[in-house]
Parts: sequence; C-alpha cells; structure tokens
Amino acid sequence: MMEEIAKYGTPTLKRIYGDWTQPTLNGWKKVLLENAITPIQQYSYTTGKNSSDSALIIDAMDILYSEKADGFCIVSSDSDFTRLATRLREAGMKVFGIGQKKTPTPFIVACDKFIYLEIIATPIVETAEETKKVKEAPKETIHKINKEVVNLIASSIVDLEDEDGWAFLGEVGSLIMKKHPDFDPRNYGFAKLTPLMRAINKFEVNEKVMDNSRKKQVFVRIKPKK
Repeated sequence: MMEEIAKYGTPTLKRIYGDWTQPTLNGWKKVLLENAITPIQQYSYTTGKNSSDSALIIDAMDILYSEKADGFCIVSSDSDFTRLATRLREAGMKVFGIGQKKTPTPFIVACDKFIYLEIIATPIVETAEETKKVKEAPKETIHKINKEVVNLIASSIVDLEDEDGWAFLGEVGSLIMKKHPDFDPRNYGFAKLTPLMRAINKFEVNEKVMDNSRKKQVFVRIKPKK
C-alpha cells in the first residue's frame, strides 16, 4: 500500500488511528516500525462509537490549516469520511482514497482517485520479457468489462477526439478518472490502460514515436464503421 501511495507523492505525515491498548492490534507493531507510521492512541470511550474516526478528522483539518501538505490519502472503507474528503478537496487538496471493494460509492466519488486494496499487488518477474508479459496479460479482476465501461471510455474519447477521431490516451485516462475516481485498468486485470484498450474490440490504438526521442505517444479512437 505504501508503494502505491508513493506513485502519487511523498508521504510525510503517516498516521494510523486505533485503540492500541487492545490485544487485537498487537500484530501491527512490526508493520508500523518498518514503514515509519505513527500510531495515534484513541481510547474507545463508548461502545458502538468510533472515536478513532473523529480523531482522524480533527487531525486532518489541523494538517490542512497548517499548510504542511499538498494532498491527503485516506485509507478506509468507511463512508463516514465522505464529508472530510469533500471538505479537503474544497480547500484545493488532492485526495486519494484506498479501501476495499465494499467501500460505499459516496466516499469513492468524494476522492480525486480511489484505489481498491484488492488490486494492489506487485508481481515478481526476472527478465524484461517476463515483465512485458505480466504487463500485457489480464489477471484476476474485481470488475468485468461491460457495456457501461465501454460507453464510459467511448464517450471520453468523443469528448477529446480531433477531426480524425483520435484522442491522446493520457488525456482520455485523466478524463475517465475525473468521471469515475475508482477507474483503474487493474480493476479489469490489466496493468496499464493501453493493453486494456487493445483488449476491447471497439477501440483502435496507435503508438507514435516522438522525433529525436524513444518516448512513445499513444492515441486511441473508436474504430470507424465499415
């Protein structure tokens, strides 16, 4: 999870909330030490009330007003943090959410990007060829490529296409994520957006090598009707 967060920025204030007097949390000690995460003690004052949630919200607002952060990552599958995520974004902060597939939709859409815990996994490979195969081959999925997904991608391409119907794939991906913060190619078994596009017969992918550079620009369009 920390490796996933590092893709979007450098985590500096790392805190985890709970009643650390409870024996059920003893197993976290090694993990916290290895990742330099600070445990915040929050006693369970009343049965049935989650005081840790309140402590997290208060600390998040303190950090916001201290202007020591450019963004926040909230790791939770609880919709109680929906208003917090919304408020942080209203203040101009980037908000990333990480949680299980069961996470309620309101919290998901309140984030700039939401990542399911179920897709966070790093395959171990030994050669460049094996790495390519891992990136291209579909893996176990938590969502299926259905009509709604295809329509989402198609409408985003239409929003950005030029006179020939081509759209820059990077911009397409950014627009899709704005529409659906939990969109991620890994949800459908693909490491990247390009192989996902290739797997959908409705779309055509074109890679262009930039002049005097080895970098490639990838464009996509809806296949013209014959």
